[in-house]
Amino acid sequence: MEKRARAAVVVLGDIGRSPRSEPHLALKEHPSIHFYHMMPVQLQAISKISGAVALVLKAVFQFVLLVWFLCFKIPRPDVFIVQNPPSVPTLAAVKLASWIRRSKFIIDWHNFGYTLLALSLSRNHIIVRCYFWFEKYFGQMSDGSLCVTEAMQHELAQNWGIKATVLYDQPPEFFRPASLHEKHELYCRLSDEICNSKGIKDCISLESSSPFTYSNGDNILLKPNRPALIVSSTSWTPDEDFGILLEAAVMYDRRVSAALKEDDSINDEKLWTDMISGKQCVFPRLLFIITGKGPERKNYEEQIKRLKLRRVAFRTMWLSAEDYPLLLGSADLGVSLHTSSSGLDLPMKVVDMFGCGLPVCAASYSCIKELVKVEKNGLLFSSSSELADEILMLFKGFPEGCHALKLLTDGAMSTGSSARWATEWEGNALPLIDQVLSSKR
Repeated sequence: MEKRARAAVVVLGDIGRSPRSEPHLALKEHPSIHFYHMMPVQLQAISKISGAVALVLKAVFQFVLLVWFLCFKIPRPDVFIVQNPPSVPTLAAVKLASWIRRSKFIIDWHNFGYTLLALSLSRNHIIVRCYFWFEKYFGQMSDGSLCVTEAMQHELAQNWGIKATVLYDQPPEFFRPASLHEKHELYCRLSDEICNSKGIKDCISLESSSPFTYSNGDNILLKPNRPALIVSSTSWTPDEDFGILLEAAVMYDRRVSAALKEDDSINDEKLWTDMISGKQCVFPRLLFIITGKGPERKNYEEQIKRLKLRRVAFRTMWLSAEDYPLLLGSADLGVSLHTSSSGLDLPMKVVDMFGCGLPVCAASYSCIKELVKVEKNGLLFSSSSELADEILMLFKGFPEGCHALKLLTDGAMSTGSSARWATEWEGNALPLIDQVLSSKR
């Protein structure tokens, strides 16, 4: 009987925050899959004295620990598959371990580490240039490479001298459209967070229960005057300009008021009461639910509090791993503000949205069209004004008369139903691994 090959997937970081690496590992309960956790390196005391010294020491300690772990704590693999970034010290450590253990070395390029570092420094900073040299040097020492886009494949081939196989991200199986009962249960679970706007009154806060659904005996029904639900997930970091979404929301609010020739003297609460009680309008209320944690979250929450909006409300949340896919499967539109530090990777959040049959308005950048097919499963925007125009166009006549939104939803459903990780893996990653394993060292 032929001996089965053993692979070790190396992720320096939280595997829960590495959605591309988890499918490599398949199901955690699988008897052939084993998880090994390396203790994180903490140098908080030194970082208070010198951040630069702490970073260098952390890289050295991580290198030693990772080499020791890969050489002595796990069974010898036939191949190491390492996520990049981070590049330092991961690539050097895994390369050394692969040489010691006579294993193959494959890099899965999610992005370029030096471009992420340049977000806080600059492309010309000496540390960024050293990082770039390190990443390129050890990248060229791999036995094989996977990458996330054709644009990245071209960059690696032309400027790095690295031949890579494209392996597109695909949504896990639990990202799927939600049933009406699942939607209702989710809305009820989140009703306190949705209807309670932390002391701020808006067009949603006067709702006493789910703004979207209601039960009539054993039946669950959608409210005809429900708001449109728009979701976006963000890490609240510099590569996502959340201000664009806030500006677009303000523009939508002002443009709808102007289109309806609305009297500004009308009391807001009376307007909201009329909306909730069933007054029909060609443009709906909008509820933006923004999920995620990150350094800029509080700053933007303060900005949201200062907005004076009549038809738009925002809620920021951190959802459980079970509720997040349900939220995507229950929404009407997704928004992605991701622009990529390198311009060569794709937002996993959009992949997940398509898995749930959710159409997307995405920030435009160099390779996003590899994922978002304009006017088929989504739209692209380059400014807040463009995003506002798209939202107005998509939701005119909501919920029954917005034909453009329905076409995009059908396209997203088609994209999601045809996307399967196993098919992508077997068609692209597995042949590369077989080729690497069969080649002579």
